Amino acid sequence: MMDDKGIIPFFFLGGYMKQKEYIQNLKKDSKKKKWNYSWIICITVLAFIISFVFSFLSEWIMPNVSVFIGILLIVFFILLGILFDMIGVSVTSADVAPFHSMSSKKIRGANVAVICKKNADKVSSFCNDVIGDVCGIISGSAGVYVASSLALSNHWNLLFTNLMVTSLIAAFTIGGKAIGKGIAINNNTMILYEFSKWISYFYQPK
Repeated sequence: MMDDKGIIPFFFLGGYMKQKEYIQNLKKDSKKKKWNYSWIICITVLAFIISFVFSFLSEWIMPNVSVFIGILLIVFFILLGILFDMIGVSVTSADVAPFHSMSSKKIRGANVAVICKKNADKVSSFCNDVIGDVCGIISGSAGVYVASSLALSNHWNLLFTNLMVTSLIAAFTIGGKAIGKGIAINNNTMILYEFSKWISYFYQPK
């Protein structure tokens, strides 16, 4: 017979062994999963190209436009970043079952939605990281030009104006994405469907 003093150490030992076995199984599973190096290289190159093109356009356009147009461009890129962030969240959180049913009925965009769900990590990486980060960079650099123009035309302190403009851009971007994530989670199926339907006009899977 094992007394109470012997049961407690035995209980903790059993729990420790199970935990150790569970951790070892996790390590084995992680070793089996191979990195998709081609996708990593592709998304890195794509991010560089998109960032380069948009940054070039921003540097070329911003010095030649008014403050009002500059502010509109900043708002546009903030909203674009929020929109793609919502799409990325919708792809990862939506259920694929309704799209299989819609695809069997030949509803436009449903088959694209199924493909998006199968590649949810890649789609969300492109939407959230590539487009989202690029829009953040562009809106930030555009904000510098707007702040400089405002400071010069109104004789404001340049440093303070830059800080205020960049802080406002960051606040609206973060706040907008926070609101957008909630909307995307609650309406993930509809958002993914509308996005897939739009994509289907340019891409039709075989």
